[in-house]
Amino acid sequence: RESQVELREHIDSLAAELCRINEDQKVALDLDPYVKKLLNARRRVVLVNNILQNAQERLRRLNHSVAKETVRRKAMLEAAGGYPQGLPGK
Repeated sequence: RESQVELREHIDSLAAELCRINEDQKVALDLDPYVKKLLNARRRVVLVNNILQNAQERLRRLNHSVAKETVRRKAMLEAAGGYPQGLPGK
């Protein structure tokens, strides 16, 4: 996620620099297609970052649910008199 944010910041910086160069040039250079490409790349980076954040949040919730269920099952086994034969207690 951090690398996605860093990449997005670099793309923003490059786009701003291209716009500044374009404004400062005495000879008219058409840098707009390059700026558009950078902005499109930035949009894709933001999209991927959002997907990664959503996936991380789902994994965090799943991990939390698994941990809760593990604790619940251990408590049930201990209340029933211990672990079944063949399963080591952890």
